[in-house]
Amino acid sequence: MAEDLQKVANEIVDNVLDGAESELVPAVCNVKSSPTKMEGASKRSLVCVMFCPNAWFNRLNMNPKVECLIYWRDPKKSVPVFGGVLLVLLALTYVSLISVVAYASLLALTGTVAFRIYKNIIQAVQKTGDGHPFKEYLDMDVSLSPQKAQEVSQIAVAHINAAISELRRLFLVEDLVDSFKFGVFLWVLTYLGSWFNGMTLVIIAWVTLFTLPKVYEANQVQIDTNLEIVRIKIAEITTKVKAAIPIGKKGEKVE
Repeated sequence: MAEDLQKVANEIVDNVLDGAESELVPAVCNVKSSPTKMEGASKRSLVCVMFCPNAWFNRLNMNPKVECLIYWRDPKKSVPVFGGVLLVLLALTYVSLISVVAYASLLALTGTVAFRIYKNIIQAVQKTGDGHPFKEYLDMDVSLSPQKAQEVSQIAVAHINAAISELRRLFLVEDLVDSFKFGVFLWVLTYLGSWFNGMTLVIIAWVTLFTLPKVYEANQVQIDTNLEIVRIKIAEITTKVKAAIPIGKKGEKVE
């Protein structure tokens, strides 16, 4: 189990690193390939990878092992990961983080100590020389390589810089329509905050990650058709608003 979780964590990191450098990002985020817009796209491409729905619902952008988990290809692997993290998140809603970590660690330690004693008794009775029952895991290399740490730090810095640039653009109203849409998003968040706390939203996001992709896969045609209709309507409304509000146009002088 520990080896599987370690591999899953490495694969998720690799998936983010591969997606951050993918040439599909500008297309996924609907960015035209003009020189001026491609420069802005390069600054926000990492953000698009993480928050653009196609980055997670398009299986071509996923590592096969990550896809196997969230699409439930192998329930024997998906159930422990999904259920284990969900139990921890649910526990955090009732007790403090310190208590959850302490109790979980105590439970794990009790299990390993009991298993070690049990195996020692079995070896003594049967007079076998099987050795330490956890030798395979003790010999496993779980350290983070300097190369991987550097890659993760570079991606983290790129995400932070992209987020700061995007927030500056929105708060300083570089584009009136985009800032207005951001304001609507913040307004919706105020209602979400009154209905749910942060941990509840994390739990909902975790459950959604393991349910929506599978639902989308089973009903892709119908969902794509309806989403396309919504996208067209939103594009029409956005175009009309930008045409009616000259200040919302970037790069144009108002006469």
